[in-house]
Amino acid sequence: MNVILAVKQYVSKMIEESGPGMKVLLMDKETTSIVSMVYAQSEILQKEVYLFERLDSVGRESMKHLKCICFLRPTRENVELMAQELRHPKYGLYYIDLSNVISKQDVKSLAEADDQEVVREVQEYYGDFVAVGVHLFSLNLSGICQGRSWVNPQLNRTVQGLTALLLSLKKCPMIRYQNSSEMAKRLADNVRQVISREAALFDFRRTDVPPLLLLLDRRDDPVTPLLNQWTYQAMVHELLGINNNRINLSSVPGVSRDLQEVVLSSEHDDFYSANMYLNFGEIGSNIKNLMEEFQRKSQSQAKVESIADMKAFVENYPQFKKMSGTVSKHVTVVGELSRLVGKHGLMDVSECEQELVCQSDHSQSLQKIKSLIANEKTREQDAVRLVMLYALRYEKHSSNDITALMGALQRKGVSERLRKMVPAVLEYAGQKVRGSDLFETETPIAMTKKFLKGLKGVENIYAQHKPLLHNILDQVIRSKLREASYPYLGTSQLKDRPQDIIVFIIGGATHEEAIAVHNLNRQTPGVRIVLGGSCIHNMNS
Repeated sequence: MNVILAVKQYVSKMIEESGPGMKVLLMDKETTSIVSMVYAQSEILQKEVYLFERLDSVGRESMKHLKCICFLRPTRENVELMAQELRHPKYGLYYIDLSNVISKQDVKSLAEADDQEVVREVQEYYGDFVAVGVHLFSLNLSGICQGRSWVNPQLNRTVQGLTALLLSLKKCPMIRYQNSSEMAKRLADNVRQVISREAALFDFRRTDVPPLLLLLDRRDDPVTPLLNQWTYQAMVHELLGINNNRINLSSVPGVSRDLQEVVLSSEHDDFYSANMYLNFGEIGSNIKNLMEEFQRKSQSQAKVESIADMKAFVENYPQFKKMSGTVSKHVTVVGELSRLVGKHGLMDVSECEQELVCQSDHSQSLQKIKSLIANEKTREQDAVRLVMLYALRYEKHSSNDITALMGALQRKGVSERLRKMVPAVLEYAGQKVRGSDLFETETPIAMTKKFLKGLKGVENIYAQHKPLLHNILDQVIRSKLREASYPYLGTSQLKDRPQDIIVFIIGGATHEEAIAVHNLNRQTPGVRIVLGGSCIHNMNS
């Protein structure tokens, strides 16, 4: 279950099936993101694709000597634009590849527009989601709900993305959903309707244990997206923001022009792939090793005296150039992370957050938060983040002092917009909304586990927190997940432990949850888990 490979194979197949010859790849806004996440431009150029165009861009040149591969989402708007294109074709032949199921009516519209008979074929390829990592996908959606109900266009897009993912991985799953979430139940019903309607597409070879699709709601764990992160990929997203593998570094002091925007992709960057889940301390020493290796190589390149030396230099130069680019990129990124951590006192903030959500010393936490809010190093957003976490943790505590903390935020000069986030997070995901025991305070077993964990001490104070998703998946793997809280859709149930689990979080997933999935995949032979979300959150989003 590799979501990057699934999309990559679709793109390769599209290009190969158009045969030899020079080609243009015509995409829409969303499919451009989908393709750019799995293929570097240089890789596609090797497949005779020499031009990349957007269907909605005006004034494209006519190039009849090129074949056109169209990779588009089958939306009403795209079908109309494609029909216009076919009435006045700019390229010699067209191969129309759609990222999801297209209606017969839309195929008819395209056929009627193709007066000049330039369309060679129309195919469905189910790459209708953004592959962020091997086991992580996103739909890049925001604003999916109004109150506790779906916004209809976003519900439809989510159903399309999820069913495309299932088709691309060749899975026809049993569905479980979070019972406390009306949105999860509605999504489960809609996905099942599509599976029933397109039964022929979902007719895959049966396995002994059917795959499982588990639908969760972000409201059940509002804490994970609010925490500072200390592993490389999650930290970059938290402090700099990752948008379709791209990081904007233009605000970094003294950054060179060619490093103002960099790409971090586990597919095309070996250092990143090896280090993305490691913590910040390890990254520092690995960067140092990378620098030393680069210095050794650059010194070995220094002597170019004979023809043989020149030949060796030219052969190694692309690799050498790539390595120098990798070194400067990661040194810049890690340097900026380090600068921000120091400037904003994030280690102190993070330590306080972790104690707040993982331990239960109310008065100590309250004092720490007050002193951090008063500290001039603490950014407004971090002060608000602490108060939001405090409000969620001690919402029903007899001595809760949210009022005093709100006053401290006001004295610090925190804007009203940010201060409003505190009551907003309680309305969105307070105790009366959540279906889970997020802080493990209710059951004797949970409290004992917490007590024992406290006795053993903590290996890393910045990584005490485990997302709720980790506990849920652990219970799924051990066949212990309560059916009352996470019912099956329909009458049949899994008798054995599922081997293939696809989890989707309505309202967005996080990199901390992706790491939990990565670790469970590594530690549990025979179980494969893929995680997806409406978007990939950091605290700002």
